[in-house]
Order: sequence, then structure tokens, then C-alpha cells
Amino acid sequence: MSAELACTYAALILSDDGVDISGDKIASLLKAANVDVEPFWPGLFAGALKNCNVSELISNISSGVGAGPAAAGGAAAGGAAEGAKEEEKKPESSSESDEDMGFDMFG
Repeated sequence: MSAELACTYAALILSDDGVDISGDKIASLLKAANVDVEPFWPGLFAGALKNCNVSELISNISSGVGAGPAAAGGAAAGGAAEGAKEEEKKPESSSESDEDMGFDMFG
């Protein structure tokens, strides 16, 4: 098990029990679970989660996730369709444009 995952699980356990997340408490949980991590990991996770409400973070993790990519996907599809229409209007062979830029393979 990676150190990051072990510390994440320990922080989730502490949050679920309503206990403040600290480096010492994460280290104690990891020691009780017989998981060895570098000594800086518990303090690092505690510092990162110091001003976070982990329960709220978990419960709001899926809100709005589907809206962003769906909207971006629709915009990308619309842009691709417009690009395809423009290509239909201007039929130009790729060899001519390559020659114009000095990339002629056969010349």
C-alpha cells in the first residue's frame, strides 16, 4: 500500500469518527494498522486537510462533475462540425499546402 493511500484512509477514518485530523492521530492509526510510512506523510496530510471539512468535501465531490465535461464536449462537437463545413467549402489538396510551406516530399 502506498503511503499516500494509507494516509488518505487514516484521514477518512478520523473524519468519519468526528475526530480532528492531526499528524499524530494519522500516525497513530497507521501504527495500529501496522502500516509503515515515511514520518513526513502524516504531517503533510494533516497540514493539507487543516482548513478542509473532509465530510463536506466527500459529499460534494460529485456535484457538478457531469455538467462541465458535457458542456465542453458539446462545444467541441459543435466546433468540429463547423470546422467540417468550412473544409467542405474549400477543397484544397494537402500537397499544395505542403508545397507552399516548403514541405514537398516529392519535389
